[in-house]
Amino acid sequence: MVRRVGQLSYAFHIIGGRRPVWRDAYHAMLRMPWWGALTAIVGGYLALNAVFATLYFWLGGIANAAADSWLDAFFFSIQTMGTIGYGAMYPATRTANTLVAAESVAGLLVTALATGLIFVRFSQTRGRVLFSAQAAIAPMDGVPTLMLRLGNERSNVIYDADMYVTLSRTRRTAEGQVIYKSEDLTLVRSRAPNLAQSWMLLHRIDTQSPLYGETPQSLAAAEAEVAVAMTGTDDTSLQPVHARHTYEHRSVVWGARLADVLSELPNGDVQLDLRLFHTLTPTAPTPAFPYPPATPE
Repeated sequence: MVRRVGQLSYAFHIIGGRRPVWRDAYHAMLRMPWWGALTAIVGGYLALNAVFATLYFWLGGIANAAADSWLDAFFFSIQTMGTIGYGAMYPATRTANTLVAAESVAGLLVTALATGLIFVRFSQTRGRVLFSAQAAIAPMDGVPTLMLRLGNERSNVIYDADMYVTLSRTRRTAEGQVIYKSEDLTLVRSRAPNLAQSWMLLHRIDTQSPLYGETPQSLAAAEAEVAVAMTGTDDTSLQPVHARHTYEHRSVVWGARLADVLSELPNGDVQLDLRLFHTLTPTAPTPAFPYPPATPE
């Protein structure tokens, strides 16, 4: 079993895990894309009609249906389950009437389940949160600072957005055991009352930071990843919104900062230039940050 992890270029291979069973079908229907869900619903509807058509074909008892025509039985099943009832074909025996009653009950259940699935999918609010293509480390107020950007791609806002940043890397214990350790990175401001198109996340790399003393080489050797998670409330639907993104060590650029997207116009208005959302600006090395400037990709 292969499970994709965020937008990373690798996957976890799970061995010995419990296989999904039918009780997870509802969850799977909510996770799959729209085209997959509609295909499953239509395919299940046609397959159920095919089963009843086969029973009608074997048992007979359908008036005006050709005795050797499975298609006539299939069309009669469609009419019965869809409560169409043209009247050209109808059950003529007690066995056929019993089968029609069973199909009517099955049709009610299938219609109810399909309606519920479609309603839940329509009522779900999925966040469209954009993350900067790369994270950057550069001095800010004389302190090396990890910075990254996120924003709401929709025209509305996300209320009470809480952001969390975690550093994950492999480490070897004193006993020689390799573990995958995660540590929280404290943000200068981790909450946005109104998250709109752009918000900068800053983590100061001081002596209390898990990144203190790290270099591009040490992060690469530890297979480090910086994971960002956001939770908030959509102001239109008033439903919770979740988003996450992971930066591999190669996506963290040293000696560069994210370009300013806000500027003041001559008339005093403020301009938000989202064309610079992913842009990095190289910075010169300083005594507090002696790493050589990196060239943004």
